[in-house]
Amino acid sequence: MLLELNQLIVRAGHQLLIKDVSWSAYKRILAELGDNRSSRIGYSQGMLEIMAPWPEHEVAKVLIGDLVKVLLEELDLEFWSLGSTTFNKESMDAGVEPDDCFYIQNEARIRGKDRINLETDPPPDLAIEIDITSRTRFNNYQALRVPELWRWNGSKLEINVLFDEKYVKSNISSIFPNLPIYQVIPEYLMLSKTNGRNTTMKAFRACIRQQISS
Repeated sequence: MLLELNQLIVRAGHQLLIKDVSWSAYKRILAELGDNRSSRIGYSQGMLEIMAPWPEHEVAKVLIGDLVKVLLEELDLEFWSLGSTTFNKESMDAGVEPDDCFYIQNEARIRGKDRINLETDPPPDLAIEIDITSRTRFNNYQALRVPELWRWNGSKLEINVLFDEKYVKSNISSIFPNLPIYQVIPEYLMLSKTNGRNTTMKAFRACIRQQISS
């Protein structure tokens, strides 16, 4: 008996892996599920992942994204945040929906575009994954050649920089090389739990301004 997609239930905080899924089936699943859904879809060489995040996951995603925006604003760098946009590339047999992502170095190349086609457009310069619900797989990000991937596990920020088509862990971000990102992001995420979002963002902005001026 074949299961229909609408028969599958993925509870919050869990993930479902389905193997031997063709590219055409993956694209059909994306179309059937549509954009208005709480689950996220990943695909790499026949393996499909459906993940339903916890609220804790969503809070961390938004806060880290806001901190990155403050960084980029204070450094006066143009950027485009595309959130959990679906990125896929048939020639790489891979697709991802990051928790958040940013075009920074390549912002001008996609500025004003309503659709991103990775067959001709560059991938995001930075992808962010919240690994509270599940552990992010590198395969599809490496296949799509996303230059930098951050992973937050609830207490630690892991920075992965693409080198020779593989990710290498680093304490230095290639995008923000002169700032101790792996230290300040966790520090202010923890601060937000006691001081609130707005107070934390103001303090973070002041911190970054001080580091830039010094």
